[in-house]
Amino acid sequence: MFEDFQNITANNSDPLIILKNLGVALLCGLIIALVYRNSYRGASYSAQFVNSLVLLSLITSVVIMVIGNNLATAFGLVGAMSIIRFRTAVRDVQDIVFIFFSLAIGLAAGVGLGTLAIIGTVFIGLIVFLVIATDLSAPKQRHYMLQISFNDGSQQAELEEILKKFCSSIKLISYQSNEMNSFIQVYYHVQLAKRSEHNLLVDALKSVTSVDNVSLFFDDVEPRL
Repeated sequence: MFEDFQNITANNSDPLIILKNLGVALLCGLIIALVYRNSYRGASYSAQFVNSLVLLSLITSVVIMVIGNNLATAFGLVGAMSIIRFRTAVRDVQDIVFIFFSLAIGLAAGVGLGTLAIIGTVFIGLIVFLVIATDLSAPKQRHYMLQISFNDGSQQAELEEILKKFCSSIKLISYQSNEMNSFIQVYYHVQLAKRSEHNLLVDALKSVTSVDNVSLFFDDVEPRL
C-alpha cells in the first residue's frame, strides 16, 4: 500500500479525450457565464467575475484529469494549492452559488461525464431564469423608502394625497426643515398598491411645482431618481 502512495501513475493522456473534456467544460462555462450575466440584478456587476466562471470550469476540469484515481497526486495538489491565499471578498451570495456551479460542472467534465455536465448546466440555468421570471424571491408586500425634497410646506397635503392614490400604506418617519420652511425634506415608508406603478408615483410627485427631488429606494437600496 505504501508503494501506491509513492507511485504516481500517468492518467489517461489520450489527446481526444482531453480535448473532449475541456470542450465540454468550456461550453458549460460559457453557458454559466451567460446565465449569470442575464440573471444578475445587483449594483456591483463584474465582467472579470463572469470571465472567471468560464476559466474556473476549465481549470477544475484540468485538475480533476490530473488527479484521476491517484491518491498521491490528490494529496500533492492539496499541498500545492494550500500555498495560495485568496483575499478577495465575495460580495454577493449569488456569486458564491455560481462559483460552486462552475466547480461542480468542471468536476463532471473532468471525470468524463460530459452528458451530466451539459444536462446539469442547462437544467440549473433554466431553473435560475424560472426563479427570476416568477419573481419567487420577492416578498408578497414590498416596502420602499421614499425621500421628497420640496420648498413649500403648504403643498405637503397635496403630496400626501398623491401618496394615498398610489400607496396602500404610508408612514412618515422623518421630517426636516429650516427656520423659514423654505426647504423641507421628508422620508416615508410606503407600500405600493401595485408594485409596477413606482414610475408613475415618482412622476406624479415630480409634477408638483414645489418639489425639487424625489428618490424611491428599493429593498436592495438602489434609488429610483
